[in-house]
Amino acid sequence: MDIRGHVILVDDEAMVRQSTEQWLKVCGFSVESFSCAESALQAIDENFSGVVVTDVKMPGMDGLELLREALMKVSGMPVILLTAHGDVDMAISAMRKGAYDFIEKPYVPERLAETVQRACEKRRLILENNKLQQNLASLSGVDARIIGVSPAIQRLKRELVKLAEQDTHVIVYGETGTGKELVAQCLHEYSHRKKHNFVPINCGAIPESLIESELFGHEAGAFTSAAKRRVGKFEYSDKGTLFLDEIESMPANLQIKLLRAFQEGVIERLGSNTAIEVDLRVIAASKVDLRDDDNFREDLFYRLSISQLHIPPLRERLEDVPLLFNHYLKIVASDHDKNPRTLSVHDHSTLMSYQWPGNVRELKNIAIRFSLDPDLSVADILMASEGMSHGSEILSKQLSLAIQVANFEADVIRDALGFHQGNIKLTMEQLDLPRRTLNQKMIRYGINRNDFKSKSL
Repeated sequence: MDIRGHVILVDDEAMVRQSTEQWLKVCGFSVESFSCAESALQAIDENFSGVVVTDVKMPGMDGLELLREALMKVSGMPVILLTAHGDVDMAISAMRKGAYDFIEKPYVPERLAETVQRACEKRRLILENNKLQQNLASLSGVDARIIGVSPAIQRLKRELVKLAEQDTHVIVYGETGTGKELVAQCLHEYSHRKKHNFVPINCGAIPESLIESELFGHEAGAFTSAAKRRVGKFEYSDKGTLFLDEIESMPANLQIKLLRAFQEGVIERLGSNTAIEVDLRVIAASKVDLRDDDNFREDLFYRLSISQLHIPPLRERLEDVPLLFNHYLKIVASDHDKNPRTLSVHDHSTLMSYQWPGNVRELKNIAIRFSLDPDLSVADILMASEGMSHGSEILSKQLSLAIQVANFEADVIRDALGFHQGNIKLTMEQLDLPRRTLNQKMIRYGINRNDFKSKSL
């Protein structure tokens, strides 16, 4: 049976400790039990991947002291307090000091298991975030430019490094937002041409009447608005790399001139009869397979497709999503001189459930918004994404029912807290929720009442 999580259990009463340990093991947790807090504290360190469940009233170091010492040793360590009914006010005070939750004795076994499970999920997420940050800090070379650990992205990086040294023309295939220009930049930066210009041009973004001049340049007077000589992209990228993005949109008449330039290594500016030699590497990018494109010249395709790279869409490498998201959170935090915002369990689940039709570009935009607005969850931002018509309908096709329900629940709690300016008692009454349940849900969704207090007039 798979281990659901690890638990350090502390209780000075042998029978209670043994029965609790037995129940948690039946529920799938591994348990290390202690009769005193001092011994348990020695087992807690930064590498411990589980949670602490402790009685409050014990001889020597009590549960509250253990809570304080544990959080000093390991920031964010989930500590669950087992307390008698009369100590509820004390337990609530302890939660303000960092306790994950409290459970009244005699506890309901199912509730204990559920709380421990959620706490273990939080601990795993914290450790994963820490590991991601360490990995990001240790990256260098192409690994620091193209973020990812999935087999697909690792294969891409290996192929990229090999092709960078070969100095052949390359076609880079990938959906919108996958990072085709970044791959082209890396091909240039790890080649012998790196000291010369990398010149990008989006063939689909320039009007057909201007693209020939953009590529080949023109002499003064070549056409009505040509007041002076202009050097084109081909000439400017001499000895370097020319990146032709969306090359599938290149007009047919220009494809012939491109082919001649590639074959002979010479160009002519518009309005000139002088041949200019150019030595450059061409990297073309396309969203479609050029071999199957009837509007793309076959001879030009074979001239360019000496080598090819295929960038996998983000939905095929979801294991890279948390690493990429944390990468952009770190960049935004650094730009604004603040600590990166932490993902809640709910945010993490949403990231891993979404299919990312806009790929890395979409993820970057969501990360920036998430970092700058602490009131919004990842799902909130996805629902409201600009350009996503009928956003909730589209998102509902990609997120599980559980995440959609959780997102709705989190929104209701935020609305209630906002209406009552962070007043927990009034929020409990409006939502008809016990204090303990509301606290649990706020922890799960990363909701802080102080965020709503600060907005009060």
